[in-house]
Amino acid sequence: MPHPTVAVIGAGISGLTTGKMLGDYGIPYTCFESSDRIGGNWAFGNPNGHSAAYRSLHIDTSKYQLSFRDYPMPETYPDFPHHSQIKEYLEGYAAAFELKRRIEFGNGVAHAERLPDGGWNIATQRGEQRRFDLLVVANGHHWDPRFPDFPGEFTGAAIHSHAYVDPRTPLDLYGKRILIVGIGNSAADITVELSSRAMDNEVWLSTRSGAWVVPKYLAGTPADRYYRTLPYVPLRWQRKLAQLFTPVISGNPVNYGLPAPNHKFMEAHPTQSVELPLRLGSGDVTAVGNVAGLDGRTVHFEDGQAKDFDVIIYCTGYNITFPFFDPEFLSAPGNKIQLYKRIFKPGLDDLAFVGFAQPFPTLFPFVECQARLVAAFAAGHYRPPSDSEMQAVIDEDEQKFIGHMMNTARHTQQLDYWLYEHDLRVRELPAGYRRAGALAGRAT
Repeated sequence: MPHPTVAVIGAGISGLTTGKMLGDYGIPYTCFESSDRIGGNWAFGNPNGHSAAYRSLHIDTSKYQLSFRDYPMPETYPDFPHHSQIKEYLEGYAAAFELKRRIEFGNGVAHAERLPDGGWNIATQRGEQRRFDLLVVANGHHWDPRFPDFPGEFTGAAIHSHAYVDPRTPLDLYGKRILIVGIGNSAADITVELSSRAMDNEVWLSTRSGAWVVPKYLAGTPADRYYRTLPYVPLRWQRKLAQLFTPVISGNPVNYGLPAPNHKFMEAHPTQSVELPLRLGSGDVTAVGNVAGLDGRTVHFEDGQAKDFDVIIYCTGYNITFPFFDPEFLSAPGNKIQLYKRIFKPGLDDLAFVGFAQPFPTLFPFVECQARLVAAFAAGHYRPPSDSEMQAVIDEDEQKFIGHMMNTARHTQQLDYWLYEHDLRVRELPAGYRRAGALAGRAT
């Protein structure tokens, strides 16, 4: 059977790995990229506005967990590479597998419409109309900033962490009273950077739910090298074991000034930071609970405190957005979109998603194994089950991966990489091969 024609939206890590895997099967595809460069979120200063990288950013996953399986990260890289090294790594990946020749730069997808008999009409930024058999969405989910809806109005300067570049860009952040809202990894990094005494700032950190702050090193080794969940041991047992030892390894966050978390360890995405506990414990940062309301430059907090600020930096996450789809066709209200194995939407057999999850502890190998399955699907070597079976598995997987998590927009896509990868490799790909064989009438 002839291979389908494939359109891939985006040339970030998800689009690049999808292209590489499609190329392994000899499947014709076109990657549409709105920018003039690859890398997406990891292209610092990306002119399409889709990069959340700030100047000082180092990745929070060690290179040992981050590497693609078929393109190891250079041994010369530090344990936690700078964003410029991640971009360099992606450039090497693209060159090694000749991926750029399939990318149309400066020609993103303006609109994607599913045709009545299947297939897609793609309207590009250049005004072209193109038809494809299969559409792969790989446009990422860290580019549309989400802001909290606090009562009142703040009359000082306010930005989202997505716009933050350094202490001079886009705002002069020296000698200021600064409130940082949120306690994810970006919030921790920016708080540490702006709370240096040399900058003469007064920095407060507001958190709605608190956080467990985990170290990047354990016994002199990147801590994530010790983390690996086991597929044959109930996940809840492993979670309880981690909860038992977390206070010993990470310490109680209350001891260095954070509000007590309103959840147990592994019931929300942990925050990785070496320096944040030190800055809190040194008195360089004041931690406070959730914001109750805004009144001019005064911020009121739920514990009754009030404080005047010059700047608020919202480190409050992102919306999952598909600007090329009509909202009534497909959207993700509340950041919720139900996908089979985080890839397929039941009822749409010519659409696939890559990279739309929050895998712990690693992202790059996650998108690599997703892309491998999508390429096998495009080549006819894999088929998902029926729509009803897919929906049943979606519900089961959601209960397994996020049933114990806090009910927030940040955690709608959480999953454990090791369990996910094992499931795809050991169960799903072989089962999908048998389903494809049955459809094709070949022996399986």
